[in-house]
Amino acid sequence: MADNGHGYGNGRDGGQTLFTNVRILDATGEYPYTGEVLVQGNRIKQVTRGGSSRFGSGSSSGGATVIDGMGATLMPGMIDAHLHLSWNNAPGIDPIQMMELEEHMLVTMEMAKLVLDAGFTGGRGAAAAKPRLDVVAKKFINQGRFPGPRYLAAGPEITTVGGLGDAAPSHIPHEGLNLGLVVSGPEEVRRTVRTLIKYGVDSIKLNLSGEAITGMGAEETPMSEEEVAMAVSEARCRNKVVSAHARSSGSVKQCIRHGIQNIYHASFADEEALDMLEAVKDKHFVAPGIAWLINTARHAEQWGIKPGSPVTMEYERELEMCVETMKKMHRRGIRICIGGDYGFAWTPQGTNAKDIQTFVEMLGFSPMEAIMAATKYGGEIMCMGDELGMIKEGYLADMILVDGDPIANVRILQEKDRLLAIMKDGQFHKRPQLQEQRRRLTA
Repeated sequence: MADNGHGYGNGRDGGQTLFTNVRILDATGEYPYTGEVLVQGNRIKQVTRGGSSRFGSGSSSGGATVIDGMGATLMPGMIDAHLHLSWNNAPGIDPIQMMELEEHMLVTMEMAKLVLDAGFTGGRGAAAAKPRLDVVAKKFINQGRFPGPRYLAAGPEITTVGGLGDAAPSHIPHEGLNLGLVVSGPEEVRRTVRTLIKYGVDSIKLNLSGEAITGMGAEETPMSEEEVAMAVSEARCRNKVVSAHARSSGSVKQCIRHGIQNIYHASFADEEALDMLEAVKDKHFVAPGIAWLINTARHAEQWGIKPGSPVTMEYERELEMCVETMKKMHRRGIRICIGGDYGFAWTPQGTNAKDIQTFVEMLGFSPMEAIMAATKYGGEIMCMGDELGMIKEGYLADMILVDGDPIANVRILQEKDRLLAIMKDGQFHKRPQLQEQRRRLTA
């Protein structure tokens, strides 16, 4: 499979782990049930309903590591569908793009650990700040040399002259000052896409709309049909997925016309765009990046973005549109994934699970639907829906053991001390210590 996030490095030794006395939230939509889960190597070998199974104490003598969950919830690891590992929790774009390459690579690995520590065992890269940061991060994670989520690598965003990501001032037209790769015309698009594929990316990201905080408005759609078609054609012939920054209605329609799988934002999608998307909803995913809108509008004053200022008013307006648009999409059965553009000082990496709460409180998702957006649909946007994102026999053993009931209170997924264990690819990133400490039993 060309586009996958397998990180088999540490998980293929054939060892067994049995989770017993757990409430299994399998992310199929079924309400959690008591049971046991047996992991062999890096896969889930068996899921058993009920308080005890034929494994029982015999698993210990058979060489399995037995984890008594003491009633905790075992669920799939969370997956961020819009992840920027090279966004370094900085107070703006400049500290990201101007960071020296050597320092930036190390910071990217620090961000990867923060995300995994927060219970996110997978993530799809949405854009990298420099051409090979994501590619190298994925390689070192998969080799087991650094901790991080199962990851699909992106390259820098491809943008138009003057578009989102073209940050160089007009009197200093220097590529090194840009967060995106600036193109003009189909042939420049072709060369850029081919270059990124040569570097080893899993997906190509196009900036099809603007952004309120930059010089181009969120409702503008600058990239031509010919440029979009060229990017998609070049990516498709190499089996690469295409993603798009697409806030405007026009850009959402471009995604649908050209078969761009991952639609990021989509705040201003009009009824025509929604009709088009619903008609092909099995081919697309939407990740609204709503945390960026909320926090930029309301929680960034410490970093110079004051509520009530013109730019925050633009984000308040977009937030209102985004909420209504996502509610409409949800009612139409369009797959909406979590992933909030984390990685700035006011949207720090490691707080990614806040999206689940936001989906419930603002978008009208049930707790189960929001958790499935972070697990089942996450596996699907990773192009691994047949082996990732649910607790099912044969699936990859990416799971978290949670102190409490996330269905009763999704906020507990934001509390790292309530993540009793984090398993990725059949190996513990965070090993449970249930026998050494007294767990809280309240949600």
